[in-house]
Amino acid sequence: MSLTVIVDCDSGNLHSAHKAFQRMAAETGAGEVCVSSRPEDVARADRLVLPGDGAFPACRAALDRLAGLHEAIEEAVTARSRPFLGICIGMQMMATRGWENGETPGFGWIPGDVVRIAPDRPGLKVPHMGWNDLVIDRGHPVLAGIASGRHAYFVHSFQFRVADPAHRLAHCDYGGEITAIVGRDTMIGTQFHPEKSQQTGLRLIANFLRWAP
Repeated sequence: MSLTVIVDCDSGNLHSAHKAFQRMAAETGAGEVCVSSRPEDVARADRLVLPGDGAFPACRAALDRLAGLHEAIEEAVTARSRPFLGICIGMQMMATRGWENGETPGFGWIPGDVVRIAPDRPGLKVPHMGWNDLVIDRGHPVLAGIASGRHAYFVHSFQFRVADPAHRLAHCDYGGEITAIVGRDTMIGTQFHPEKSQQTGLRLIANFLRWAP
């Protein structure tokens, strides 16, 4: 039976994400979904999900603090090409580095920096919080059935600026273009929370669970 592991690195409440993935796994016949911080569970997973809330440095520190967890993720994704979905801070971890409270190294999977949002219109507050429209830049199997104009739910103060535009799959507008989805090879990441994005998010989760790159 296929296994999807939602990685628990103490960076937020995983209940809603777990429920959403369980629901869509049942609907798509995608097998078992579990939440774990155990490297051995990551090693046996068929696909991985890394959610995250809060600060970039805190998420990275939590991953490094849990013995063997980061190494298990790296091995599964980069050496064995297991499909990976990063959510919010989990997506930002894919970058080269983050600049929240100084420089913190990311995974370096998708070149680019995570920098503070700086809207170019007065009155737009940071954090970027609430519903916003997606603009699809490039097609991808995980985006099947998701068109520009679909709504997604965001909560973040920093954004992923990719070095290569080919790695940005979607964006939204918030006083300038904000990266919404990144991807390359067997990796994909969403700045928004699919588990909170109603039908758009559930469709993306179902697509990810069926994705066989």
